[in-house]
Amino acid sequence: MGDRPTVVVRMADAGDLYMSWQWADGSALPGVTVLPGDDIDEAVGNLSAALPAPEVAGGLEKALTNGAFAAPDAEYELARDLSRALLPYDLAGQLYELYQRGVRPHIRLQPSPRVAQVPWEIIAPAPDVRLIDIADISLLVPAGIVHAPVRVPRSWPASRDLPVVAVLDPRVPGFRADSALGSVLGRMDRPTPLTARIADHLAAGRLRPAVAEPAAVFRRTDLDRHWLSETLRAGASRLIYVGHVTAASPESGQSENTELHLACTAGTVGFAEPQRDHRPLSAKDLLLGTYTLEPEPVAGNDLWPIPARVALIACESGGDLRFTEALGLIAAMVTGGAELITATRWPLPTDLAFQRFGAAPDAAPLQDTVCAVDSAHDTDDPIPTLTAWQRKRLHLWRSTAALEYSPLLWSSFATFTT
Repeated sequence: MGDRPTVVVRMADAGDLYMSWQWADGSALPGVTVLPGDDIDEAVGNLSAALPAPEVAGGLEKALTNGAFAAPDAEYELARDLSRALLPYDLAGQLYELYQRGVRPHIRLQPSPRVAQVPWEIIAPAPDVRLIDIADISLLVPAGIVHAPVRVPRSWPASRDLPVVAVLDPRVPGFRADSALGSVLGRMDRPTPLTARIADHLAAGRLRPAVAEPAAVFRRTDLDRHWLSETLRAGASRLIYVGHVTAASPESGQSENTELHLACTAGTVGFAEPQRDHRPLSAKDLLLGTYTLEPEPVAGNDLWPIPARVALIACESGGDLRFTEALGLIAAMVTGGAELITATRWPLPTDLAFQRFGAAPDAAPLQDTVCAVDSAHDTDDPIPTLTAWQRKRLHLWRSTAALEYSPLLWSSFATFTT
C-alpha cells in the first residue's frame, strides 16, 4: 500500500454498534461513534434475505432471480441502506475529502459478529459512489491470533518463487458430482480462461500437483490431508482451494468445527465426524493436529505449514468473524503461518446456477473469480489488485445489468490481513 493513508476501523456489539477509527499516519482526527442497533439490524436483515440459502428449497433461485442482488436498482437500495446504517458521517467526510484530492486510502476493518457478512465494498454513500470507488478495503485478523505464541509467520517476499499448491474441485468420497458435496466447477476438459491460467503455472513448473495437462488438476481423488501435508512441508508460496466448505453455525459458538472438504476417506484420523465415506478436515484439525487423537501427536502447524498467501474459494469460508471466538479456517490459516487470506462471507452460486437462472449460456463468473483471485495473489499487493477487479465488475453490473456481474458473487470475497 506504500505511503497511502490507512484507517483502522473497529466495531463492537453492545445493543447498539460501537465504532472507532484511527488514521495510522495521524493525517486526520480519530473518531468514536455509536450507531443505532435497530437501523443496523434492519439493514443486515435485508442483506441476509438477499443471500443464497442452498439448504432451503428454492433459496438459491430466489437469490438469483428475485433477491436484492438480482437487479441493479434493488442492489443499489440495499447498498444505500447499509451505508446509512454503518458509515459514520465524520468518517464519510474524511474519505470524501481524500477522494476530492485524488488520494485513495486503505480501510482496514475489524467488524463485529453482527455485521461480519456486510460487503463493505459495495456500500453506497452517494448514488454514483460505492466504497470501492474511493478506497481499498481489507479485514483485520484479530490480534490474539496474529500474535499467538505457536504461530510461525511466513513472508511472501521470501517464498514467492516456491510452488503454488492448488486443490481444485477435489472429489469428495461418497458424493456424486451432482450431489451436495459434488463438483463446483463442472467439467473442465475444454479450454477456458481458468485452464489457461493453470497451463501457465504448469509451464513455469510452479504447480502442485505437477501434472501433464491442465484438465488433470481438477476433480482429483488423491488430494487428501496427507497429500496436502507432504506438499506444504516441501515448501509453497501460496495455497488456492476451490471446493466445498461447511461453515459452523454462529449459534453453535463452535467456529473450530468449520470443515474443508478434501478427498479424505472416512477412515482418516481427524476431529470431524465422518460423512458417508468421507471425513472433512476441520479448522480444529488444522489448529490441533493430532493432539489427543494419536499416541505421539503432531501439532497442526507442523503437519500443515500454511504458506504466506491462501485463497479459499468456497461457501462461507471466511465466516470466522461471525463468532465471538473466531477460531475457524481464517484463524487456522493464520496460526499455520499465512499473512493474507482471501475468503468468502456467504454461500456462492456455481456457474451452472448462474446460467440456469438468467446469466448468459457461456457465462462463467465463478471461474472468472478464481482467475482473478489467483492472479492477484501473485502480485506484490493483492488488495488493490482485487479491488480494481471488483470495480470493473461493478461497472459491468451498472452498465449491463447482466446477472453474471452481480455483486452476489464478487462482493462476497474479502481479504484478511495480519
